[in-house]
Amino acid sequence: MPTCSFLISTYNWPGALALCLASVMKQSVMPDEIIICDDGSKDETRQLIKQFSLTSAVPIIHVWQPDEGFQLARVRNMGFAASRFEYIVQVDGDLIFHKDFLKDHLAFSKPGFFTTGSRVLISQQLTEKMLETQIPIVHNFSLQNSNFFNRIHLPFLHNAIARKYKTKGKSKYYVKGCNMAFWKTDLINVNGYNEDFTGWGREDSELAIRLINNNVNKRFLKFGGICYHLNHNLSSREMEPINVAMMERSEREKIKRTENGLDKFL
Repeated sequence: MPTCSFLISTYNWPGALALCLASVMKQSVMPDEIIICDDGSKDETRQLIKQFSLTSAVPIIHVWQPDEGFQLARVRNMGFAASRFEYIVQVDGDLIFHKDFLKDHLAFSKPGFFTTGSRVLISQQLTEKMLETQIPIVHNFSLQNSNFFNRIHLPFLHNAIARKYKTKGKSKYYVKGCNMAFWKTDLINVNGYNEDFTGWGREDSELAIRLINNNVNKRFLKFGGICYHLNHNLSSREMEPINVAMMERSEREKIKRTENGLDKFL
C-alpha cells in the first residue's frame, strides 16, 4: 500500500469534525498523517484539532485560511502542498467512515488513475442523535432506504467494477469531492484545484476533467470506501452557473493544467 495523507475539509462545524476524526481514529489501517483543510473556522475548531492531536497515533496538521467566503478549492490546494506522502485521500469533515474506508482506498490505488467513491446520506434525526452522543458508529439497519447500495461492503468486487461504473459519456467526469483519492504527482502535473472556483460546485468535476485530459483516468470504488454523510442545510448555489461554465470550458478546450492553482503553495 502507498504512504498516505488523509485530507479533511472543514468549516465551522466542530461537532461534525469531532465525529469525523473519532471515526478516523478507528480505521483498520491508519494514514501516515491527517491534514485538516480549514476554510476559516473559528477558534473552537482549532482547539478541537489540538485536543485530537494530543492522542492521535499519527500527526495532525491544521491548514487554515481566513474566512473570505467559500474558498474550498484554495484550502484543498494548501492541504495538497502541506502533504508529505505519495497518495492523498480527500474527504469532508461532515463524514463518518466505515472502519475499512482507508484500507479500501489504499488497496484500490493504482498508478495512472485517480479514485472516486460514493456516500450514504444520514437522516436529520440520526444526525442529531450522533452529534449529541458523539459516537462515530453507524449501523446499516438504522438507516433509511436511500443510497442502499452505497452502504454494502464487498471488497472482492472492487476491481471488477472499477472501470465499468460511471465511465461512459458525461458520467466519466462524475465524482464526489468528499470521497476522492489521487497520487500527489498527478495533482502537481495538473496544478491541483482551479482557484477561480469560488462558492459551491463543480470544482471537483473540473479537476477530474483535467486529470483525464492528462491521461490520468478514473476508477470508481463501488462497494467499498464507505462513508456516511451527516445531514445539513445546503450551501448557496449562487456561483454554480459560473462554475459550470468554467468546467465545460475545460472539457471543450481539453485543458490539462490550471494557471491559478497548487504551485503557489509549493
